[in-house]
Amino acid sequence: MRRMPLVSGLAVTTFVVSLPLLSAGTASAFPDSGYTPGAPVWARCSADEPANYECATLKVPLDYEKPQGRMIDLAISRIKSPDPSRRHGVMLFNPGGPGTSGRDLPLFMDKEMNKDVRDQYDLIGFDPRGVGASSPVTCGLTDSEQNIDRGFRPETFSDDVAWARTVADKCRAKAGDVLPYITTRNTARDMDTIRAALGEEKISYLGYSYGTYLGAVYTQMFPQRSDRFVLDSSVDADPGTVWRGMFWTWATETEPAFARWTKWTAERADQYQLGSTPEEVSATLWALVARADKEPIDMGGQKITGGTIRGMRQMYFYPQWGATMIKSLKDAADGKASKATLPPGPAQLDQGKSSGETPSDNGRAAAFAVFCGDSDRWPRDPKVYEKEAAKAKTEYPVYGDMAANIKPCAFWDKPLEPATKITLPSKVLIVQNEWDAQTPLAGAQGMHRTLKGSKMITALNGEGHGVYVKDPASCVNAPVNAYLTTGRLPSQDITCQNTDQTRSQPKP
Repeated sequence: MRRMPLVSGLAVTTFVVSLPLLSAGTASAFPDSGYTPGAPVWARCSADEPANYECATLKVPLDYEKPQGRMIDLAISRIKSPDPSRRHGVMLFNPGGPGTSGRDLPLFMDKEMNKDVRDQYDLIGFDPRGVGASSPVTCGLTDSEQNIDRGFRPETFSDDVAWARTVADKCRAKAGDVLPYITTRNTARDMDTIRAALGEEKISYLGYSYGTYLGAVYTQMFPQRSDRFVLDSSVDADPGTVWRGMFWTWATETEPAFARWTKWTAERADQYQLGSTPEEVSATLWALVARADKEPIDMGGQKITGGTIRGMRQMYFYPQWGATMIKSLKDAADGKASKATLPPGPAQLDQGKSSGETPSDNGRAAAFAVFCGDSDRWPRDPKVYEKEAAKAKTEYPVYGDMAANIKPCAFWDKPLEPATKITLPSKVLIVQNEWDAQTPLAGAQGMHRTLKGSKMITALNGEGHGVYVKDPASCVNAPVNAYLTTGRLPSQDITCQNTDQTRSQPKP
């Protein structure tokens, strides 16, 4: 079975576009741009893929203010409804990111979706602009330049500033004519181009992680085109928090997860031998961090520093996995045999996988473009970051300084449009696990407050990033299926109870 590449794993004008409804089968132009998309030419994606999995490439404007100007590719895919008599419309997907390919998602959904839901829709995937097969961007970044987990130390802050400036300069030099247009707002416009090209009056949508923000923005730009929308594992859509506030929630929300982990691990002291009280477990962890900072731990040939351990903050959202990893690291530091492998850190979980001729930094380059180009909320003075990172390191010791430290956005060109104001009510369904490292619960609650008219389902004890379909055992699946088959939102918010989900590894 093909694994769905979920990632946190996260807008750009104040006007709202209201479009007249069309009769089915009629493609619509954008009144604000004058651009009319051509009809897609569908063909089998490849000989080794199912015959009903079709791909096409649309041409869309790089700049929708200049619809007759430079064009870029938009790679799309579809699997049509197997039952035309039950067909409701089309459903678009976004797996998160930003910077992650989504063209293959119909293959996953076709196999894993509830049949009553799946049969009602043509499943539509796409690579967002600048990503994968959609005119991929690159900044020519090295692996180390793509790493955003940079712990704060006064003596090395100048190196952090140099890194952030270098990334911004390389992106400007390599793709400065394209990156300003790789934004959430323009991706939402692309989604409506897909709708128009397919001849649909409306679209339904399932977006994960960053895709929740993309979906929220679409409902504001094209409210009359928005049908049944599910936002899974949400970021906060408040324009005042995009995107710097997302990094901040990684700092604040890791602390309660860490406290939960120390309690869980202490209750199993005989098994993990990391301490018999939460305080002892915490002390063991911080002693290991200090030790690794002085002498990196050799873990299967990898040199693990204290910063590396803190950067793996997501492990604390999975108590069993976190306890297993810390015990393995401690055993390795003590010279005992260890076969444990290290998980990817937060930076990697939000990065799209490259394939074929896609540049190795494509995911990160596209992510920086969105983070820095969606909003001008990033301070331009490095001293602001220095002060805030020092304070955050004390207040939120696990990940605070890494979240608050300087990013390339400090040196990015000013965004072409302001952040999207979320003001229109939207009948969308928000679903969220209680323990999600990439998009913590607080973000989904913020999305719910901001997006008036929405309903929210919270899975208590739910662990992991991505809920609906991705976790077949989740208590959210039944009410989501009901919404997607009937179009009726729950009458009120739902808090459902998942069974204890602590496990040794996070779900793929």
